Amino acid sequence: MRIVVIEFMSLDGVVQAPGGAEEDTDGGFTQGGWSHPFFDAEIGGAFNDTLTGADALLFGRRTWQTMAAAWPERAGDPFADRMNSIHKYVVSATLGEDDLTWDNTTRIAGDGFAAGIRELRGTEGGDLVVMGSPTLVRGLLGEGLVDELRLVIMPVLVGGGKTIFPADGGLRTLELVSTVTSGTGVNVCTYRPVAQG
Repeated sequence: MRIVVIEFMSLDGVVQAPGGAEEDTDGGFTQGGWSHPFFDAEIGGAFNDTLTGADALLFGRRTWQTMAAAWPERAGDPFADRMNSIHKYVVSATLGEDDLTWDNTTRIAGDGFAAGIRELRGTEGGDLVVMGSPTLVRGLLGEGLVDELRLVIMPVLVGGGKTIFPADGGLRTLELVSTVTSGTGVNVCTYRPVAQG
């Protein structure tokens, strides 16, 4: 399986709470919902295309809990139906089996998560897609486990907040595979890691 990450991102690299004011207020974050003015059909298409190519979704605990609270109520919409029916994995050290109320969810232990994800990545299948989940994505990038990074870069500066990039001093070179610019000035950029050698 390929691990494909798709993220809404501000020009200053923030991925925290793009969808709403109460989505993630960690650290006193008050800019939630900053992505809304820039949505158009091309951005929605990027997410639809990513989900269409997915065999499964991979989440960190917080993002999984947010999605699990929202998507089951939206049944009847094709995107929501796909979100609800597709297999999902959540990385968590705290969720138990009884907490996995969203259909088709499997837990990956948070301790030593990289080994569990390496094993999953080594199985046959299509894309394993990560949406949001900044802490998980930082860990995946740090472990060299991301095969494709799709950044939906919005023309806004948020002024601080969570990012997906490891701050470990490691140099990681990426190749720009494609860029699409929407009518609202959003760049959807697809990157793949360059093999170091």
